[in-house]
Amino acid sequence: MLRRCDVDTTGQGLHEITEQVHREVAASGIEEGLCTLFLQHTSASLTIQENADPSARHDLETWLNRLVPESDPAFTHTSEGPDDMPSHIKAALTATSLSIPVSDGRLALGTWQGIFLWEHRQSPKRRQVLIHLGA
Repeated sequence: MLRRCDVDTTGQGLHEITEQVHREVAASGIEEGLCTLFLQHTSASLTIQENADPSARHDLETWLNRLVPESDPAFTHTSEGPDDMPSHIKAALTATSLSIPVSDGRLALGTWQGIFLWEHRQSPKRRQVLIHLGA
C-alpha cells in the first residue's frame, strides 16, 4: 500500500512528521508489517531523532551547518544560491529513506523517538514523502 505525505517546511531545520505518519499507518489498517518512508528530494533528508528536548534538534542543525558551511568557494553547483550545494551534501550524508516496524497497528518507535524531515534549504519548501506499508 502506497501513500503520500506532503510536508510544508518553514526553512532549514528538523520538522517532525511522526503524527502524520502515525495517521497513515492507522488509516491503512495494517497491524503487523513494515513502514518504509522515502523522500523524493535531493536537498532534504529523513531521520529518527529525539523528539522530547528541542535542544537536541538545535544541536544537530548547528553541528551539520558547521560540517558543511554555506558559500564554500570550492562549490560550483550554486545556481539556486549559497545553500544549493551544501543542501545536497547534507542529504548525501544523512538518509532519504527509513524503515520502521509496525506492531499492533502502530509504529514501533521508542519512547523518545520521532520521525523528522530535515530541511537543508533556507527557504520554505513543500516536500513529498512516500509511505509504503506492507504486511
